[in-house]
Amino acid sequence: MPRGMGWGRGRGRRRKMRMIGFIPQVRHFYPAHPPVFQPKPPIFMTYEEFEALRLVDYERLTQEEAGQRMGVSRGTVWRALTSARKKVAQMLVEGRELIILPGGNEVPRGADE
Repeated sequence: MPRGMGWGRGRGRRRKMRMIGFIPQVRHFYPAHPPVFQPKPPIFMTYEEFEALRLVDYERLTQEEAGQRMGVSRGTVWRALTSARKKVAQMLVEGRELIILPGGNEVPRGADE
């Protein structure tokens, strides 16, 4: 296939934009007591993972409903939710910092929705 006709533009297709309800105001959690040993590196959670966790575990929506709100499939919500839950558990068990950062493909929903 000639250059510029679809091949060689990167792997896979572009990631779909994720709609998020709001940007979290608190984006950094850390243990109250400093670790006794060498601290482990922080854990990074994306806004997408945070939004999936918020919608399913906090607002008690189904994964299907959360996917509709975020503008993605239920499978995408499931992957983000699984990753977010693992990171929260890891933070609690290992006493590590958790930092919530944008992933680059999240769009805040408008106030009219």
